[in-house]
Amino acid sequence: MDLTRVPNTMSLSAHDTALPPDLTRSRVARYIQLATLFRNWIAAGQWPVGGRIPNVDELAEDFSVARGTIREALGALEAEGLLQRLRAKGTFVRRSPLEGAAHKLEIDWKSIITAHAGAEIEVLESRALANLPTLYRDEGKPAKKYQMMRRLHRRGGRPYLVGRFYLDYEWFRKGPPSRFRSQPTLPILHKVAHGRIARARQTLTIGMADVEMASLLQVPLNAPVAYNRRIALDRKGTIIYIGEGIYRGDAIRLEIDLR
Repeated sequence: MDLTRVPNTMSLSAHDTALPPDLTRSRVARYIQLATLFRNWIAAGQWPVGGRIPNVDELAEDFSVARGTIREALGALEAEGLLQRLRAKGTFVRRSPLEGAAHKLEIDWKSIITAHAGAEIEVLESRALANLPTLYRDEGKPAKKYQMMRRLHRRGGRPYLVGRFYLDYEWFRKGPPSRFRSQPTLPILHKVAHGRIARARQTLTIGMADVEMASLLQVPLNAPVAYNRRIALDRKGTIIYIGEGIYRGDAIRLEIDLR
């Protein structure tokens, strides 16, 4: 969008509520809290794309914070490409954090195996393990050996998922191993071990990005993320596969038909 042609009169109100949020309730830096709030306003359309946002002085007064705190918050959003400052015109919303195709989290095996088609994959860590993490000891019978691989997934150069899998080494070897370095895991597993998979389940929880995840996923510290876990077992109850995924909160969508 060419924001140089947006008239100065297209100004947005600071907020719709009578009282500003209490920024003292959290130990998170105030500028991060405000950046998160403003990002959510943009995503919700309260600060629509193309609109001019209130100036620093207005926002500082509205939230009872120093102007420097507002500048830090707006600077973070500008660095993300959400805002753009134009000399003598003001600061405008450049784009929404929801722009771009969100990854759809599927809820059936057939759809899951095609979910990451076309993703660009970078291996972060890979090694063989004699034992699964303690967390999974009660999920089923262990295989003799597992391959662990941690990978970063991107679409169009934008990271959306940090994934880790633990795969029965027998099936990893049949992959062959080279395929797991550049291709999604489940289509490979489906091909080499589909007849052996008796049960599979997945769980989804919501959390916040820590320092490492914020860096890998290119999101602010404490930004929302979705934790997804999948476990597949064979007919004997042996754990064949465990998948752990941490998704950017703005890059995942879960849809369930209600009947």
